Amino acid sequence: MINIDIQKKLHGAIDDMNLHVKLNIKEHSFVALTGKSGSGKTTLLRILAGLEDASGEIKVGSKIWLDNSNSLAVQKRDIGFVFQDYALFENMSVEKNLLYVSKDIDLAKHLLNLTELSQLKDRLPSSLSGGQKQRVALCRALMKRPKLLLLDEPLSALDLQMRQKLQNEILSLHREFKLTTIMVSHEPSEIYRLAERVIVLQNAKIIQDASAKEVLLHTKGSQKFSFEGEIIDINQADILHVAVISIAQQIVEIVLDDEQSKQYKIGDKVSISTKAFSPMLCAL
Repeated sequence: MINIDIQKKLHGAIDDMNLHVKLNIKEHSFVALTGKSGSGKTTLLRILAGLEDASGEIKVGSKIWLDNSNSLAVQKRDIGFVFQDYALFENMSVEKNLLYVSKDIDLAKHLLNLTELSQLKDRLPSSLSGGQKQRVALCRALMKRPKLLLLDEPLSALDLQMRQKLQNEILSLHREFKLTTIMVSHEPSEIYRLAERVIVLQNAKIIQDASAKEVLLHTKGSQKFSFEGEIIDINQADILHVAVISIAQQIVEIVLDDEQSKQYKIGDKVSISTKAFSPMLCAL
Protein backbone atom coordinates (compact mmCIF):
# COMPACT_ATOMS: atom_id res chain seq x y z
CA MET A 1 0.00 0.00 0.00
CA ILE A 2 1.16 3.52 -0.83
CA ASN A 3 -0.13 6.20 1.53
CA ILE A 4 0.13 9.79 0.29
CA ASP A 5 -0.83 12.89 2.25
CA ILE A 6 1.13 15.85 0.88
CA GLN A 7 0.83 19.59 0.43
CA LYS A 8 2.79 22.04 -1.68
CA LYS A 9 2.26 25.61 -2.82
CA LEU A 10 2.15 25.89 -6.61
CA HIS A 11 2.69 29.07 -8.59
CA GLY A 12 0.08 29.01 -11.33
CA ALA A 13 -0.16 31.22 -14.42
CA ILE A 14 -3.00 33.24 -12.89
CA ASP A 15 -2.79 32.63 -9.15
CA ASP A 16 -1.02 30.50 -6.54
CA MET A 17 -2.60 27.17 -5.58
CA ASN A 18 -2.14 24.76 -2.71
CA LEU A 19 -1.63 21.22 -3.95
CA HIS A 20 -3.21 18.91 -1.39
CA VAL A 21 -3.40 15.22 -2.23
CA LYS A 22 -4.49 12.50 0.17
CA LEU A 23 -4.56 9.02 -1.37
CA ASN A 24 -4.16 5.34 -0.60
CA ILE A 25 -3.01 3.30 -3.59
CA LYS A 26 -3.12 -0.49 -3.57
CA GLU A 27 -0.03 -2.47 -4.45
CA HIS A 28 0.11 -3.66 -8.10
CA SER A 29 -2.68 -1.30 -9.21
CA PHE A 30 -2.59 0.92 -12.34
CA VAL A 31 -3.70 4.49 -11.61
CA ALA A 32 -4.16 7.33 -14.10
CA LEU A 33 -3.82 10.99 -13.15
CA THR A 34 -5.69 13.36 -15.44
CA GLY A 35 -7.02 16.90 -15.49
CA LYS A 36 -6.28 20.22 -17.13
CA SER A 37 -2.72 21.46 -17.61
CA GLY A 38 -1.36 23.13 -14.49
CA SER A 39 -3.55 21.16 -12.09
CA GLY A 40 -0.57 19.54 -10.32
CA LYS A 41 -0.31 16.12 -11.99
CA THR A 42 3.37 16.19 -12.94
CA THR A 43 4.28 17.93 -9.68
CA LEU A 44 2.69 15.05 -7.76
CA LEU A 45 4.79 12.53 -9.73
CA ARG A 46 7.94 14.53 -9.06
CA ILE A 47 7.15 14.70 -5.34
CA LEU A 48 6.68 10.92 -5.27
CA ALA A 49 10.01 10.52 -7.06
CA GLY A 50 11.77 12.85 -4.62
CA LEU A 51 12.56 15.38 -7.37
CA GLU A 52 10.54 18.11 -5.62
CA ASP A 53 10.00 18.86 -1.96
CA ALA A 54 6.64 18.98 -0.18
CA SER A 55 5.25 18.84 3.33
CA GLY A 56 3.30 15.87 4.63
CA GLU A 57 3.91 12.14 4.43
CA ILE A 58 4.55 9.43 1.84
CA LYS A 59 4.69 5.86 3.07
CA VAL A 60 5.35 2.90 0.76
CA GLY A 61 4.72 -0.39 2.51
CA SER A 62 6.61 -0.10 5.79
CA LYS A 63 9.08 2.52 4.46
CA ILE A 64 8.72 6.23 5.10
CA TRP A 65 9.72 8.19 1.98
CA LEU A 66 8.65 11.55 3.33
CA ASP A 67 7.61 12.95 6.70
CA ASN A 68 8.06 16.18 8.65
CA SER A 69 11.65 15.36 9.57
CA ASN A 70 13.00 13.39 6.61
CA SER A 71 12.86 13.05 2.83
CA LEU A 72 14.33 9.88 1.36
CA ALA A 73 16.86 10.56 -1.40
CA VAL A 74 15.77 9.89 -5.00
CA GLN A 75 18.23 7.01 -5.45
CA LYS A 76 16.88 5.27 -2.33
CA ARG A 77 13.26 5.25 -3.52
CA ASP A 78 12.16 2.14 -5.38
CA ILE A 79 10.91 3.99 -8.45
CA GLY A 80 11.17 3.99 -12.21
CA PHE A 81 10.37 7.28 -13.93
CA VAL A 82 9.59 7.67 -17.65
CA PHE A 83 9.57 11.28 -18.85
CA GLN A 84 7.95 12.76 -21.96
CA ASP A 85 11.35 13.57 -23.50
CA TYR A 86 12.93 10.09 -23.05
CA ALA A 87 16.00 11.51 -21.18
CA LEU A 88 18.36 8.93 -22.69
CA PHE A 89 22.16 9.16 -22.69
CA GLU A 90 22.87 10.05 -26.32
CA ASN A 91 26.50 8.88 -26.17
CA MET A 92 25.56 5.37 -24.98
CA SER A 93 24.09 2.47 -26.93
CA VAL A 94 20.61 1.16 -26.17
CA GLU A 95 22.03 -1.69 -24.07
CA LYS A 96 24.47 0.58 -22.20
CA ASN A 97 21.61 2.95 -21.34
CA LEU A 98 20.01 0.04 -19.50
CA LEU A 99 23.20 -1.29 -17.92
CA TYR A 100 24.05 2.18 -16.59
CA VAL A 101 21.15 1.74 -14.15
CA SER A 102 21.99 -1.85 -13.19
CA LYS A 103 24.65 -4.32 -14.35
CA ASP A 104 22.02 -7.08 -14.55
CA ILE A 105 22.75 -8.27 -18.12
CA ASP A 106 20.09 -11.00 -18.01
CA LEU A 107 17.38 -8.49 -17.06
CA ALA A 108 18.52 -6.10 -19.80
CA LYS A 109 18.32 -8.89 -22.39
CA HIS A 110 14.89 -9.92 -21.13
CA LEU A 111 13.51 -6.37 -21.33
CA LEU A 112 14.96 -5.81 -24.80
CA ASN A 113 13.38 -9.07 -25.97
CA LEU A 114 9.98 -8.13 -24.52
CA THR A 115 10.01 -4.78 -26.29
CA GLU A 116 11.49 -6.06 -29.57
CA LEU A 117 14.65 -4.00 -29.21
CA SER A 118 17.25 -6.79 -29.14
CA GLN A 119 18.46 -6.13 -32.67
CA LEU A 120 18.91 -2.45 -31.84
CA LYS A 121 20.92 -2.94 -28.64
CA ASP A 122 24.15 -1.51 -30.14
CA ARG A 123 22.47 1.52 -31.74
CA LEU A 124 22.75 5.06 -30.36
CA PRO A 125 19.50 6.85 -29.38
CA SER A 126 19.95 9.42 -32.16
CA SER A 127 19.40 6.67 -34.75
CA LEU A 128 16.10 5.47 -33.22
CA SER A 129 12.51 6.46 -33.92
CA GLY A 130 10.37 8.13 -31.24
CA GLY A 131 8.61 4.87 -30.44
CA GLN A 132 11.90 3.01 -30.12
CA LYS A 133 13.33 5.69 -27.83
CA GLN A 134 10.25 5.48 -25.63
CA ARG A 135 10.63 1.72 -25.34
CA VAL A 136 14.28 2.15 -24.33
CA ALA A 137 13.23 4.68 -21.68
CA LEU A 138 10.61 2.24 -20.38
CA CYS A 139 13.13 -0.62 -20.23
CA ARG A 140 15.66 1.57 -18.45
CA ALA A 141 13.07 2.56 -15.84
CA LEU A 142 12.49 -1.13 -15.06
CA MET A 143 16.16 -2.05 -14.67
CA LYS A 144 15.96 -1.35 -10.91
CA ARG A 145 12.92 -3.64 -10.62
CA PRO A 146 11.03 -0.73 -9.02
CA LYS A 147 8.02 -1.04 -6.75
CA LEU A 148 6.54 2.11 -8.26
CA LEU A 149 6.56 3.08 -11.95
CA LEU A 150 5.81 6.74 -12.73
CA LEU A 151 4.83 7.66 -16.30
CA ASP A 152 4.53 11.34 -17.27
CA GLU A 153 2.55 11.36 -20.54
CA PRO A 154 5.06 8.89 -22.02
CA LEU A 155 3.22 8.40 -25.33
CA SER A 156 2.03 11.94 -26.04
CA ALA A 157 4.48 12.57 -28.91
CA LEU A 158 3.71 9.35 -30.79
CA ASP A 159 1.23 8.57 -33.56
CA LEU A 160 -1.93 6.59 -32.85
CA GLN A 161 -0.65 3.23 -34.10
CA MET A 162 2.57 3.44 -32.09
CA ARG A 163 0.66 4.64 -29.01
CA GLN A 164 -1.57 1.56 -29.15
CA LYS A 165 1.42 -0.76 -29.55
CA LEU A 166 3.24 0.75 -26.58
CA GLN A 167 0.08 0.73 -24.49
CA ASN A 168 0.06 -3.06 -24.90
CA GLU A 169 3.72 -3.26 -23.89
CA ILE A 170 3.23 -1.02 -20.86
CA LEU A 171 0.34 -3.18 -19.67
CA SER A 172 2.33 -6.40 -20.22
CA LEU A 173 5.33 -5.05 -18.31
CA HIS A 174 3.09 -3.74 -15.52
CA ARG A 175 1.68 -7.23 -15.05
CA GLU A 176 4.89 -9.23 -15.49
CA PHE A 177 6.92 -7.10 -13.07
CA LYS A 178 3.98 -6.77 -10.63
CA LEU A 179 4.35 -2.99 -10.62
CA THR A 180 2.33 -0.28 -9.00
CA THR A 181 1.98 2.20 -11.86
CA ILE A 182 0.89 5.85 -11.78
CA MET A 183 0.50 7.48 -15.20
CA VAL A 184 -0.27 11.07 -16.18
CA SER A 185 -2.38 11.18 -19.34
CA HIS A 186 -4.90 13.39 -21.13
CA GLU A 187 -5.94 10.72 -23.64
CA PRO A 188 -9.32 9.10 -22.73
CA SER A 189 -8.80 5.93 -24.80
CA GLU A 190 -5.37 5.40 -23.23
CA ILE A 191 -6.73 5.90 -19.71
CA TYR A 192 -9.68 3.59 -20.35
CA ARG A 193 -7.45 0.90 -21.80
CA LEU A 194 -4.75 0.90 -19.12
CA ALA A 195 -6.03 2.24 -15.80
CA GLU A 196 -8.29 0.53 -13.30
CA ARG A 197 -8.54 3.74 -11.26
CA VAL A 198 -8.65 7.36 -12.43
CA ILE A 199 -7.89 10.42 -10.28
CA VAL A 200 -8.93 13.79 -11.69
CA LEU A 201 -7.11 16.90 -10.46
CA GLN A 202 -8.40 20.43 -10.83
CA ASN A 203 -6.77 23.51 -9.32
CA ALA A 204 -4.41 21.24 -7.37
CA LYS A 205 -7.26 19.32 -5.69
CA ILE A 206 -8.76 15.88 -6.32
CA ILE A 207 -12.25 16.39 -7.73
CA GLN A 208 -12.95 12.79 -8.77
CA ASP A 209 -11.56 9.37 -7.83
CA ALA A 210 -13.29 6.40 -9.45
CA SER A 211 -12.98 3.66 -12.06
CA ALA A 212 -12.20 4.54 -15.68
CA LYS A 213 -15.79 3.77 -16.67
CA GLU A 214 -17.26 6.02 -13.99
CA VAL A 215 -14.98 8.92 -14.90
CA LEU A 216 -14.99 8.67 -18.69
CA LEU A 217 -18.48 7.39 -19.49
CA HIS A 218 -20.28 10.37 -17.99
CA THR A 219 -23.49 10.24 -20.01
CA LYS A 220 -26.63 11.90 -18.67
CA GLY A 221 -30.25 10.91 -19.17
CA SER A 222 -30.80 9.27 -22.53
CA GLN A 223 -27.59 10.63 -24.08
CA LYS A 224 -25.61 8.03 -25.98
CA PHE A 225 -22.36 10.00 -25.96
CA SER A 226 -20.97 13.38 -24.98
CA PHE A 227 -17.73 15.09 -26.05
CA GLU A 228 -16.23 18.50 -25.39
CA GLY A 229 -14.71 20.53 -28.20
CA GLU A 230 -14.07 23.98 -29.67
CA ILE A 231 -15.76 25.66 -32.64
CA ILE A 232 -13.00 26.52 -35.13
CA ASP A 233 -15.20 27.65 -38.03
CA ILE A 234 -18.83 28.31 -38.97
CA ASN A 235 -19.75 28.07 -42.66
CA GLN A 236 -22.98 28.74 -44.53
CA ALA A 237 -24.07 26.20 -47.12
CA ASP A 238 -27.23 27.35 -48.95
CA ILE A 239 -29.81 27.76 -46.17
CA LEU A 240 -27.82 25.73 -43.65
CA HIS A 241 -25.05 26.70 -41.25
CA VAL A 242 -22.31 24.18 -40.45
CA ALA A 243 -20.09 24.39 -37.35
CA VAL A 244 -16.62 22.86 -37.66
CA ILE A 245 -15.57 21.53 -34.26
CA SER A 246 -12.24 20.27 -32.99
CA ILE A 247 -12.55 17.32 -30.57
CA ALA A 248 -9.23 15.94 -29.33
CA GLN A 249 -7.48 14.90 -32.58
CA GLN A 250 -10.66 14.82 -34.66
CA ILE A 251 -12.54 17.45 -36.69
CA VAL A 252 -16.32 17.07 -37.02
CA GLU A 253 -19.10 19.06 -38.67
CA ILE A 254 -22.48 19.77 -37.03
CA VAL A 255 -25.44 21.38 -38.82
CA LEU A 256 -26.87 24.43 -37.01
CA ASP A 257 -30.28 26.01 -37.41
CA ASP A 258 -30.66 29.78 -37.83
CA GLU A 259 -31.04 30.42 -34.12
CA GLN A 260 -27.97 28.34 -33.22
CA SER A 261 -25.84 30.02 -35.90
CA LYS A 262 -26.43 33.34 -34.11
CA GLN A 263 -25.87 31.81 -30.67
CA TYR A 264 -22.40 30.38 -31.32
CA LYS A 265 -19.15 31.93 -32.54
CA ILE A 266 -15.65 30.73 -33.42
CA GLY A 267 -13.66 29.90 -30.29
CA ASP A 268 -16.67 28.83 -28.21
CA LYS A 269 -16.20 25.73 -26.05
CA VAL A 270 -19.10 23.34 -26.64
CA SER A 271 -20.40 19.91 -25.72
CA ILE A 272 -21.62 17.58 -28.48
CA SER A 273 -24.07 14.88 -27.47
CA THR A 274 -26.57 12.66 -29.21
CA LYS A 275 -30.05 11.40 -28.44
CA ALA A 276 -31.77 8.99 -30.77
CA PHE A 277 -29.00 9.53 -33.34
CA SER A 278 -29.57 13.30 -33.54
CA PRO A 279 -26.48 15.36 -32.60
CA MET A 280 -27.02 18.32 -30.28
CA LEU A 281 -24.72 21.21 -29.45
CA CYS A 282 -24.58 22.81 -25.98
CA ALA A 283 -22.44 25.72 -24.78
CA LEU A 284 -20.02 24.96 -21.94
